[in-house]
Amino acid sequence: MFKLRIDTSEKWTEAVLADFDRFLNDHAAAERKASGMAMSMALQYKDKPDLVSAMIDLAIEELAHFREVIKLMRERGLEMLPDIKDKYVNALRNEIRSDARNGSTKNTGRGDVERSRNKNAIDRLVVASIIEARGAERFGLIAAALPEEETKLKIFYQTITDSEDKHRNLFLDLAHQYFNPAEVDQRLDYLLDIEAKIVESLPFKAYLH
Repeated sequence: MFKLRIDTSEKWTEAVLADFDRFLNDHAAAERKASGMAMSMALQYKDKPDLVSAMIDLAIEELAHFREVIKLMRERGLEMLPDIKDKYVNALRNEIRSDARNGSTKNTGRGDVERSRNKNAIDRLVVASIIEARGAERFGLIAAALPEEETKLKIFYQTITDSEDKHRNLFLDLAHQYFNPAEVDQRLDYLLDIEAKIVESLPFKAYLH
């Protein structure tokens, strides 16, 4: 368990409630992308059976969340809009150290390639954990801020909050299981500082991030 460096501003919650239809569309897109990301990791790390199993389960769960958000949108007469680039997620992923296997390995020894692969995997897991932690915080804010008469939505977003919090722990636990815990925690500390700066730099809009 870890704590985010900064809390989300009330201005973000106000922006979401002021344009909740647009937020639902962005939420649906986020769940769909999360499912795809989990499957990508399952395929990339075939040598780590516990990770593969966890990512397959996660992909199914995120897809179920996507389905539920789409149901909510249909009840409100909404259609999915074109995707908007997620500046928050992209900025965090830019901090992920590269995997030498994805570039030229002509002058790179096998040990160096393996180390770069491990660093890349650590960062992917840690970044995913931080993204889930921010999601849990923000979905929790929505659950608390929605009016009492929106019982169905409040329950749904509290359920999503609990789910995201479990995912935060899942990614970090997998990182600790497969890699040096001290190195994982060092990267977590560094990336949490980066995440805080990213959050502070973004405008308040009716998007998850």
